[in-house]
Amino acid sequence: MSTTSTIQIQVGLDENKIPESILWSATDNKEEVMVKAKAMMVSFWDPAERAALRIDLWTKDMMVDEMADFFFQTMMTMADTYVRATQYKDQGEELRTFAREFFKKFQEKQAAETK
Repeated sequence: MSTTSTIQIQVGLDENKIPESILWSATDNKEEVMVKAKAMMVSFWDPAERAALRIDLWTKDMMVDEMADFFFQTMMTMADTYVRATQYKDQGEELRTFAREFFKKFQEKQAAETK
């Protein structure tokens, strides 16, 4: 027997259609409340078009350092997912190395800007 889960996303927009709030929930989450987020990236694979379809949103109060953390953690998770799906550990490690270097460069830029 198969089961289904529904993921719900609510995006609150200001008068210029810029995201002010992002809330999400999933039916298999133990807590039955919407959870606040400041950013989201959702990707779908369209097999007919062989193309990734994406939704990337972030709220106007998302700070630059939060965005850098978000990208770093997302890239690290992508590496884990890629290895689980392909068993290509070498490419997963390449992505992790890139993510670490990317984040280090961000930290260097932040340090230079605060001087």
